[in-house]
Amino acid sequence: MYPDLLLIVVSALLLITIGVSALYYARIKEVREEYDTAKNTVRDVVSSFNRQFQRQEDKLHAVTHKIEALSLYNEKGVMTVETVGEQLATLADRIEDAKKIERKVSTQIQDMNKKIDDVKRDQNKATQRINEVEKVKYRSLVSEAKIEAAIPIKKEKALAPLTETELMALEIVAGEGEKTAPEIRERIGLTREHTARLMKKLYEAGYLERDTHKMPYTYRLKEEMRKILKKREAKT
Repeated sequence: MYPDLLLIVVSALLLITIGVSALYYARIKEVREEYDTAKNTVRDVVSSFNRQFQRQEDKLHAVTHKIEALSLYNEKGVMTVETVGEQLATLADRIEDAKKIERKVSTQIQDMNKKIDDVKRDQNKATQRINEVEKVKYRSLVSEAKIEAAIPIKKEKALAPLTETELMALEIVAGEGEKTAPEIRERIGLTREHTARLMKKLYEAGYLERDTHKMPYTYRLKEEMRKILKKREAKT
Protein backbone atom coordinates (compact mmCIF):
# COMPACT_ATOMS: atom_id res chain seq x y z
CA MET A 1 0.00 0.00 0.00
CA TYR A 2 2.69 2.49 1.04
CA PRO A 3 4.85 1.95 -2.08
CA ASP A 4 1.79 2.39 -4.31
CA LEU A 5 0.89 5.66 -2.62
CA LEU A 6 4.48 6.79 -2.92
CA LEU A 7 4.49 5.87 -6.59
CA ILE A 8 1.30 7.86 -7.18
CA VAL A 9 2.70 10.93 -5.40
CA VAL A 10 5.95 10.73 -7.30
CA SER A 11 4.13 10.24 -10.60
CA ALA A 12 1.86 13.22 -9.90
CA LEU A 13 4.80 15.42 -9.01
CA LEU A 14 6.61 14.22 -12.10
CA LEU A 15 3.63 15.07 -14.32
CA ILE A 16 3.34 18.51 -12.73
CA THR A 17 7.04 19.09 -13.21
CA ILE A 18 6.87 17.99 -16.84
CA GLY A 19 3.83 20.21 -17.41
CA VAL A 20 5.51 23.22 -15.86
CA SER A 21 8.65 22.57 -17.87
CA ALA A 22 6.57 22.28 -21.05
CA LEU A 23 4.81 25.58 -20.32
CA TYR A 24 8.11 27.34 -19.74
CA TYR A 25 9.53 25.84 -22.91
CA ALA A 26 6.50 27.02 -24.92
CA ARG A 27 6.77 30.47 -23.43
CA ILE A 28 10.45 30.79 -24.25
CA LYS A 29 9.74 29.58 -27.77
CA GLU A 30 7.03 32.24 -28.17
CA VAL A 31 9.42 34.93 -26.96
CA ARG A 32 12.02 33.81 -29.45
CA GLU A 33 9.49 33.99 -32.32
CA GLU A 34 8.18 37.44 -31.35
CA TYR A 35 11.62 38.93 -31.05
CA ASP A 36 13.28 37.36 -34.01
CA THR A 37 14.97 40.67 -34.81
CA ALA A 38 16.90 40.34 -31.56
CA LYS A 39 17.97 36.74 -32.12
CA ASN A 40 21.65 37.65 -32.55
CA THR A 41 21.64 39.21 -29.10
CA VAL A 42 19.83 36.43 -27.23
CA ARG A 43 21.06 33.47 -29.25
CA ASP A 44 23.67 32.40 -26.74
CA VAL A 45 21.23 32.70 -23.85
CA VAL A 46 18.55 30.69 -25.63
CA SER A 47 21.05 28.07 -26.70
CA SER A 48 22.26 27.76 -23.12
CA PHE A 49 18.69 27.42 -21.94
CA ASN A 50 18.03 24.70 -24.53
CA ARG A 51 21.06 22.78 -23.36
CA GLN A 52 19.96 23.06 -19.76
CA PHE A 53 16.45 22.06 -20.71
CA GLN A 54 17.80 19.07 -22.60
CA ARG A 55 19.83 18.02 -19.59
CA GLN A 56 16.78 18.47 -17.42
CA GLU A 57 14.71 16.42 -19.85
CA ASP A 58 17.34 13.69 -19.80
CA LYS A 59 17.22 13.70 -16.02
CA LEU A 60 13.44 13.52 -16.18
CA HIS A 61 13.74 10.48 -18.42
CA ALA A 62 16.20 9.00 -15.96
CA VAL A 63 13.76 9.63 -13.11
CA THR A 64 10.98 8.10 -15.20
CA HIS A 65 13.04 4.97 -15.77
CA LYS A 66 13.77 4.81 -12.06
CA ILE A 67 10.10 5.16 -11.24
CA GLU A 68 9.30 2.38 -13.70
CA ALA A 69 11.95 0.25 -12.03
CA LEU A 70 10.35 1.13 -8.68
CA SER A 71 6.99 -0.12 -9.91
CA LEU A 72 8.61 -3.43 -10.88
CA TYR A 73 10.65 -3.82 -7.73
CA ASN A 74 8.46 -2.08 -5.16
CA GLU A 75 8.56 -5.15 -2.92
CA LYS A 76 12.32 -4.73 -2.49
CA GLY A 77 12.04 -0.99 -1.51
CA VAL A 78 14.80 0.11 -3.93
CA MET A 79 13.96 3.80 -3.76
CA THR A 80 13.27 5.55 -0.47
CA VAL A 81 11.25 8.70 0.16
CA GLU A 82 14.43 10.66 0.90
CA THR A 83 15.90 9.80 -2.50
CA VAL A 84 12.76 10.92 -4.28
CA GLY A 85 12.74 14.15 -2.26
CA GLU A 86 16.33 14.90 -3.28
CA GLN A 87 15.47 14.33 -6.93
CA LEU A 88 12.45 16.61 -6.65
CA ALA A 89 14.61 19.28 -5.01
CA THR A 90 17.05 19.00 -7.91
CA LEU A 91 14.19 19.43 -10.37
CA ALA A 92 12.98 22.49 -8.46
CA ASP A 93 16.47 24.00 -8.68
CA ARG A 94 16.48 23.38 -12.42
CA ILE A 95 13.10 25.08 -12.78
CA GLU A 96 14.35 28.06 -10.77
CA ASP A 97 17.35 28.29 -13.07
CA ALA A 98 14.96 28.32 -16.02
CA LYS A 99 13.04 31.20 -14.42
CA LYS A 100 16.25 33.19 -13.96
CA ILE A 101 17.18 32.66 -17.60
CA GLU A 102 13.70 33.76 -18.66
CA ARG A 103 13.98 36.95 -16.60
CA LYS A 104 17.39 37.65 -18.15
CA VAL A 105 16.00 37.19 -21.67
CA SER A 106 13.07 39.49 -20.86
CA THR A 107 15.45 42.19 -19.65
CA GLN A 108 17.52 41.96 -22.82
CA ILE A 109 14.36 42.16 -24.93
CA GLN A 110 13.24 45.29 -23.06
CA ASP A 111 16.66 46.86 -23.68
CA MET A 112 16.35 46.02 -27.37
CA ASN A 113 12.88 47.62 -27.52
CA LYS A 114 14.27 50.76 -25.89
CA LYS A 115 17.04 50.96 -28.49
CA ILE A 116 14.47 50.53 -31.27
CA ASP A 117 12.38 53.38 -29.82
CA ASP A 118 15.50 55.58 -29.69
CA VAL A 119 16.20 54.83 -33.36
CA LYS A 120 12.60 55.73 -34.26
CA ARG A 121 12.89 59.05 -32.41
CA ASP A 122 16.15 59.82 -34.23
CA GLN A 123 14.47 59.03 -37.56
CA ASN A 124 11.58 61.35 -36.76
CA LYS A 125 13.99 64.14 -35.84
CA ALA A 126 15.92 63.59 -39.08
CA THR A 127 12.66 63.70 -41.06
CA GLN A 128 11.68 66.97 -39.39
CA ARG A 129 15.07 68.48 -40.20
CA ILE A 130 14.78 67.41 -43.84
CA ASN A 131 11.33 69.00 -44.03
CA GLU A 132 12.70 72.22 -42.55
CA VAL A 133 15.54 72.27 -45.10
CA GLU A 134 13.03 71.72 -47.92
CA LYS A 135 10.91 74.62 -46.63
CA VAL A 136 13.97 76.90 -46.49
CA LYS A 137 14.94 75.85 -50.02
CA TYR A 138 11.40 76.52 -51.27
CA ARG A 139 11.36 79.99 -49.67
CA SER A 140 14.75 80.70 -51.28
CA LEU A 141 13.46 79.73 -54.73
CA VAL A 142 10.33 81.85 -54.28
CA SER A 143 12.47 84.79 -53.17
CA GLU A 144 14.71 84.49 -56.23
CA ALA A 145 11.66 84.33 -58.49
CA LYS A 146 10.41 87.59 -56.97
CA ILE A 147 13.80 89.22 -57.48
CA GLU A 148 13.77 88.35 -61.17
CA ALA A 149 10.62 90.43 -61.77
CA ALA A 150 11.24 93.12 -59.16
CA ILE A 151 13.27 95.63 -61.15
CA PRO A 152 12.05 96.28 -64.72
CA ILE A 153 14.45 97.67 -67.27
CA LYS A 154 13.62 101.13 -68.53
CA LYS A 155 14.59 101.13 -72.16
CA GLU A 156 18.03 102.47 -73.12
CA LYS A 157 18.39 104.39 -69.82
CA ALA A 158 19.02 101.01 -68.17
CA LEU A 159 22.53 100.90 -69.70
CA ALA A 160 23.59 104.24 -68.27
CA PRO A 161 24.62 103.02 -64.77
CA LEU A 162 26.68 100.11 -66.14
CA THR A 163 30.46 100.09 -66.34
CA GLU A 164 32.35 98.97 -69.42
CA THR A 165 33.14 95.65 -67.75
CA GLU A 166 29.47 95.06 -66.92
CA LEU A 167 28.45 95.94 -70.48
CA MET A 168 31.10 93.52 -71.76
CA ALA A 169 29.64 90.73 -69.60
CA LEU A 170 26.14 91.46 -70.93
CA GLU A 171 27.35 91.46 -74.53
CA ILE A 172 29.12 88.10 -74.03
CA VAL A 173 25.94 86.53 -72.69
CA ALA A 174 23.88 88.18 -75.45
CA GLY A 175 26.14 86.94 -78.21
CA GLU A 176 27.06 83.48 -76.96
CA GLY A 177 24.08 82.37 -74.86
CA GLU A 178 24.02 81.07 -71.32
CA LYS A 179 27.25 81.45 -69.34
CA THR A 180 28.49 80.67 -65.85
CA ALA A 181 30.47 83.11 -63.71
CA PRO A 182 33.75 81.15 -64.26
CA GLU A 183 33.22 81.31 -68.04
CA ILE A 184 32.65 85.08 -67.88
CA ARG A 185 35.74 85.47 -65.66
CA GLU A 186 37.94 83.93 -68.35
CA ARG A 187 36.73 86.56 -70.86
CA ILE A 188 36.80 89.74 -68.77
CA GLY A 189 39.95 89.01 -66.75
CA LEU A 190 38.64 89.62 -63.22
CA THR A 191 39.08 87.50 -60.11
CA ARG A 192 36.62 84.76 -59.29
CA GLU A 193 35.08 86.70 -56.38
CA HIS A 194 34.84 89.95 -58.38
CA THR A 195 33.18 88.19 -61.31
CA ALA A 196 30.70 86.40 -59.03
CA ARG A 197 29.70 89.73 -57.45
CA LEU A 198 29.38 91.36 -60.87
CA MET A 199 27.05 88.64 -62.21
CA LYS A 200 24.97 88.69 -59.03
CA LYS A 201 24.64 92.47 -59.33
CA LEU A 202 23.44 92.22 -62.94
CA TYR A 203 20.98 89.53 -61.93
CA GLU A 204 19.56 91.48 -58.98
CA ALA A 205 19.36 94.63 -61.09
CA GLY A 206 17.13 92.81 -63.55
CA TYR A 207 19.51 92.51 -66.53
CA LEU A 208 20.00 88.76 -66.35
CA GLU A 209 18.02 85.66 -65.48
CA ARG A 210 19.61 82.90 -63.37
CA ASP A 211 19.16 79.11 -63.46
CA THR A 212 19.67 77.75 -59.91
CA HIS A 213 19.17 74.11 -60.85
CA LYS A 214 22.80 73.77 -61.89
CA MET A 215 26.06 74.41 -60.08
CA PRO A 216 27.61 76.81 -60.79
CA TYR A 217 24.60 78.97 -61.68
CA THR A 218 24.09 79.77 -65.35
CA TYR A 219 23.05 83.26 -66.47
CA ARG A 220 21.08 84.27 -69.57
CA LEU A 221 20.03 87.63 -70.92
CA LYS A 222 16.49 88.88 -70.41
CA GLU A 223 14.57 89.29 -73.65
CA GLU A 224 13.93 92.99 -73.09
CA MET A 225 17.63 93.51 -72.42
CA ARG A 226 18.47 91.67 -75.65
CA LYS A 227 16.37 94.17 -77.65
CA ILE A 228 18.06 97.13 -75.97
CA LEU A 229 21.52 95.77 -76.76
CA LYS A 230 20.54 95.21 -80.40
CA LYS A 231 19.42 98.87 -80.65
CA ARG A 232 22.69 99.94 -79.07
CA GLU A 233 24.70 97.88 -81.56
CA ALA A 234 22.66 99.31 -84.43
CA LYS A 235 23.34 102.88 -83.28
CA THR A 236 27.04 102.06 -82.92
